[in-house]
Amino acid sequence: MGRRESSSSPPTDQIEIKVHTSRRGDNSVHPDSVGPTPSTTASSQPQPQPQPHRHRHRQGHGQRQRQNRGTAAAAAASRAEFRPFRRWAPWLVPTFVVINFVVFVITMYLNNCPENSPPCVATFFGRFAFQTFKDNPLLGPSSTTLMKMGALEVDKVVHKHQAWRLFTCIWLHAGVFHILANMLSLIFIGIRLEQEFGFVRIGLLYVISGFGGSLMSALFIQSRISVGASGALFGLLGGMLSELITNWTIYANKLAALLTLIVIIIINLAVGILPHVDNFAHIGGFLSGFLLGFVFLIRPQFGWVSQKNSPPGSIATTVKSKHKTYQYILWVLSVIILVVGYVPRILSLFVDFMYLIVFPAHCLFSWHSLWAGWECFWITSFFVFGVGRRGVLLVF
Repeated sequence: MGRRESSSSPPTDQIEIKVHTSRRGDNSVHPDSVGPTPSTTASSQPQPQPQPHRHRHRQGHGQRQRQNRGTAAAAAASRAEFRPFRRWAPWLVPTFVVINFVVFVITMYLNNCPENSPPCVATFFGRFAFQTFKDNPLLGPSSTTLMKMGALEVDKVVHKHQAWRLFTCIWLHAGVFHILANMLSLIFIGIRLEQEFGFVRIGLLYVISGFGGSLMSALFIQSRISVGASGALFGLLGGMLSELITNWTIYANKLAALLTLIVIIIINLAVGILPHVDNFAHIGGFLSGFLLGFVFLIRPQFGWVSQKNSPPGSIATTVKSKHKTYQYILWVLSVIILVVGYVPRILSLFVDFMYLIVFPAHCLFSWHSLWAGWECFWITSFFVFGVGRRGVLLVF
């Protein structure tokens, strides 16, 4: 018997390989018989291939997009809600600006140049007219009016015990140019600081720095009056510098911020070289603000804040200390320097000379103090601290 071939499988030389390119871009290989089939005999058109389920693909893709958008929105909301440090709504600094302008208007009203000291400038303002440029080149009131309003004069502070002038002078201004320059600086510097640290700390920094500037001015300027908020403004600049130093680790562009701030401070101090500018108030306010910044503007570690605000069950880095060691050291040193710097200078304005015996010990030898007129025969090795308007005396 001869071998019979099965009619179910075509001969191998009649098999053709066709490559169909699907619309999704992938190539699939399909074997196709060239023998006559009902479909080919009925129509010469190729049989259409089954289309992929594009609608399902689109639905899945759209669902993934919506999920991704929801996840991104949730992450953005969580980032917006998590603020490591509180942002304050500024109101104290704008209040300070309003107070300064109100005080200046009252000063000009009391000055009444047309009636008290004519001739005047801008007489169409009536009693708010300014003194002549010879009397006051800053377009403002007379020195007599400023004295009545509380300008700083050392003689009245020392001999008439009007210590309140050390505070009132920082709210007075010598003229329009003077107040505009100071208030613009206060707005640009003070509002940003109040947003970051709140009204309590910035208010104390402003007032105490202004007092420090007045104190420095009273010690070195004996013959002229002094007014203006420049000492307080320089205190804010000094506070910004110390804040940058004590919170050094939380800043990204540390060096750029430091150099920018130093340039601004140098330029403002250079302005103090000009005539009729009280640079001692600038220096005193800057030094006071610089030291106060280490006390008032200290921030906790970012890791400590993140750990405190992390949700329950989350994994966070354990940070035991709220502040770094160098922050505590700067804080303590600043408080000591402020106390040692302020107290002797305050006393020196109100006493001729004063001695404080600090550290008594056993008598080892006898000596005589020419300044105090006091001898030690059986108790010596005292540390005598003398302070007065003529300077500071230390006797060992």
